[in-house]
Amino acid sequence: MKDKLLDFLQAYERKTIPLIEIEKILPGNVDYIDFASIIKEFERMKILLPVKAHKYNNKKIPLANTYRINKSYFKKNLINAILPYESKFHPKINLKVYYSLDKKSWERDLPYIEKIDLYLKKHGLPKEEAISQQRSYEITGNEKWIDEEGGKKLLERIGLLEDLKITSEPDPLMLAINKNRICNKGKHYHLIVENKATFYALIDDIENTNFTSLVYGAGWKAVGGIAVLEKQLGLTYEENTIYYFGDLDLEGISIWHSLKVKRKIILAVDFYGALLNKPPSYGKENQYASRQAIDDFLLNFNKVSREKIVDLLNKNGYYPQEGLNKEELQTIWRKLV
Repeated sequence: MKDKLLDFLQAYERKTIPLIEIEKILPGNVDYIDFASIIKEFERMKILLPVKAHKYNNKKIPLANTYRINKSYFKKNLINAILPYESKFHPKINLKVYYSLDKKSWERDLPYIEKIDLYLKKHGLPKEEAISQQRSYEITGNEKWIDEEGGKKLLERIGLLEDLKITSEPDPLMLAINKNRICNKGKHYHLIVENKATFYALIDDIENTNFTSLVYGAGWKAVGGIAVLEKQLGLTYEENTIYYFGDLDLEGISIWHSLKVKRKIILAVDFYGALLNKPPSYGKENQYASRQAIDDFLLNFNKVSREKIVDLLNKNGYYPQEGLNKEELQTIWRKLV
């Protein structure tokens, strides 16, 4: 009960509080003597200061009808809570703003600051620019954190937004063009692959497919560049259908999901189906993906494949795109549309 009262007093916006307001938050089974003893303890600790002009109640243990809340008491506790982290965290993390904020802000942000600290200690400040979804995923395992869940504001608070090299002008897409189809009017198909090896395994066969372009996604870079695909190809006014094939791991799922949020993307399920017939690899313990991303990804597969994928991910397993050889990749691509 004491902790509940302290949290209530700390969050209370006014400097003075009627006793009756404090009593309202108590469960109905609390004895007055127990309650009064805690309030008296708060008086001795100078957390609550009686407003004598408002007089006292007439109970066995008299309490003031109104108290002044000593807000500096909570600020002192907050300072003591923050100070140990000043020397513990990476020197680029600036915590000074939290001394002027409330306890809830500190406690809400701390788990994310700890993740930022781990990222900086492991990788240092990034040398290359990245889109917000990529940097967000690298730090927290959640590609939406920076843009949609308060991450940008937190990074501004601790003075790291610029140092993390988050760009709003992503690189253009790297792609190959099928000269047999680029000048056609009507429908165009495009395949994005995550990795360079898969791109080079497919590029020589592009003219044997119904695809107009093959895009090297370079991991997360495709998420930033996807907005200019049609403009790069001069197909702005044509009908364009985009397929995606990435690593079957948590990061690959997150990249696909981020693309799916921006554009209508078809998962190239046939490639993944072929991977599921191969021996998996293991050892990617440090990857994360949101529950929503995984659930949306699984919707593309039948029950047997879904069960295989869930079991694989639960065991920290994965399938790299390179699990399919050049001939297998080309055969699947030719039959995709």
